[in-house]
Amino acid sequence: MQRNPLEQHVRNVLTTMRGTPLSGPGSDPSIARSWLRCLEEHQLDPSLAAQTRVLEFGHLQESRERMRQVLDIASTEMNSLHRQLSGAGHAVLLTDSSGVILDCVSAPAERRMFEQAGLWLGADWSEASEGTNGIGTCLVERQPLTIHQGEHFYGRHTELTCSASPVFDPFGELLAVLDVSSARQNVSRQSQFHTTALVSLSAKVIESGYFLQRFDDQWLLRFHVQAGSVGLFSEGLLAFERDGRICAVNQAGLNLLGHTRSALLGKSLEEVFDCALEEVIGRANLDARTSWPLHARSGQLLFAVLRGPPGAPPASPQASVPLAPARPAGELFSLGDARLQEGLRKAVRVLERDVPLLINGETGSGKEAFAKSVHGSSSRRERPFVALNCAAIPESLIESELFGYRDGSFTGARKGGMRGRLQQADGGTLFLDEIGDMPLALQTRLLRVLEDRLVVPIGGEPQAIDVRIISATHRNLLERVADGSFREDLYYRLNGLEIMLPALRDRQDKAQLLDTLLVEAGGDGIRLLPDVRRALLDFQWPGNVRQLRTVLRTLVALCDSDCIRFEDLPALIRQQARPAPPPVPSAEAPLEQAERQTLLEALERQRWHMGRVAEELGVSRNTLYRKLKKHGVGKGAAGGRL
Repeated sequence: MQRNPLEQHVRNVLTTMRGTPLSGPGSDPSIARSWLRCLEEHQLDPSLAAQTRVLEFGHLQESRERMRQVLDIASTEMNSLHRQLSGAGHAVLLTDSSGVILDCVSAPAERRMFEQAGLWLGADWSEASEGTNGIGTCLVERQPLTIHQGEHFYGRHTELTCSASPVFDPFGELLAVLDVSSARQNVSRQSQFHTTALVSLSAKVIESGYFLQRFDDQWLLRFHVQAGSVGLFSEGLLAFERDGRICAVNQAGLNLLGHTRSALLGKSLEEVFDCALEEVIGRANLDARTSWPLHARSGQLLFAVLRGPPGAPPASPQASVPLAPARPAGELFSLGDARLQEGLRKAVRVLERDVPLLINGETGSGKEAFAKSVHGSSSRRERPFVALNCAAIPESLIESELFGYRDGSFTGARKGGMRGRLQQADGGTLFLDEIGDMPLALQTRLLRVLEDRLVVPIGGEPQAIDVRIISATHRNLLERVADGSFREDLYYRLNGLEIMLPALRDRQDKAQLLDTLLVEAGGDGIRLLPDVRRALLDFQWPGNVRQLRTVLRTLVALCDSDCIRFEDLPALIRQQARPAPPPVPSAEAPLEQAERQTLLEALERQRWHMGRVAEELGVSRNTLYRKLKKHGVGKGAAGGRL
């Protein structure tokens, strides 16, 4: 007689406990270990359908306040990760070190589905509570992993697929878990390899952000074996006291130095690096833009920058290696696209006159990056830029996030209260992403704030604020006005100037953007083969810049050599790639050939760093790219060297 799926799942779990060899989920050692823990240590029954344990609202608020710094750092990365995964069918979760969900990003229409699966804010997903699952098992195994459907312990969770990665603090202690859960039935375990890689990368970004904030008042050494990778998520981070005693180091730093954390902590900097302490400190700079060579005692050559604490003396002139030429904030975003440059120019002018700005564009087209560029190009560049994603924060929490609250205004309220995002942005810029998803009740309060320039925290008194407002949406707000889900008066109040961002497929600077994002992803020393470059530039990119960034980060993370080959590309991009054109015999005149050869030689000398090549040749980057296109030059053009 054929068993139903729940009976078969329970049989697999119990068979694993008896040690019978399996070819199913229990054959994976980490799954088998977890199932045994659930049965023997936690005394759980895989057939039960008990309700998920959820913290009361007040206790949840207390937990969120304890993790406020981590939540603020993780918020942007979680939203980015959700969009990179195309959103639909995925929930991005962040828990504390005990497995309690503190933040969740999902599509509003799917929130109910995930709540039915037990993925609530405040839900306890430790192994002791929910058995084998991505979050709980990651807490125990302390490494990235995927728990796919039938690998869960409880039968009621076998429709979920969860990929999780630990987030460690600067001392190697578990700080949080980042998880992506999917309730789609057609998810294969093989397809989760890509998701697990992305979750792991995002966890590293959160770790680095937390490290930098945790030691913002200490001496902080940032280093890598490649000069262009200093400042990226793969860099080593090391904090030390004024006397040179090392007080913290991240895992990337340990890997680069070849040491364990216990062997480094408490050591003098001079015992690790072949350089006098005063010489290192003499290079400190709060806004370091150049790296300098630094030898480890092992003989390893590294490139480093040192950020001194506030009040540290500026660096003395030393030999250095440029990381990248400093560019205006707007140029970092627009690169060579004329429409973006013109839109940025207009946006800065209206924001300076306190005219609200509304940015519209497809998902992933860079609305927040554009807003940051506007802020960074304005007279408020030294003041706060505060972002709030109106679609990512649950409706029950968005009011306190936006307006703040007074001490004692509700059970679990933080002692001393909390300043809302409007107050945090006082004197600077507030960016309201996905404004079309803001609840109607809050739209009314926001309109009043914009009119009166007064914010009223929950349980508090009115407070004057001075903020510039930038909003963004991928929706048609006029349609939402028509169906009654968005206030018409708020729409006209926010739409002082509307900027439409072009989709990536329509941008004029795709080639420059590809090079920039490759370096950002840690691929400064990695080359794209010609057919790879052509496939990436020809692809339509429905997820826009965010999707391109994700693909490049994944390619760099999985690259085992100094180049990325066509077969390394995701299947979808390979399938849509155009066949390579047949070679065309060269018919260039001698003068043209000389110009081409000059370009190739400069490119080789500067290791294909376009900014330095343009500087050496005395031309603009746009002119350089036009000449490269004219001569058909890409990496691999110099005598077949790739």
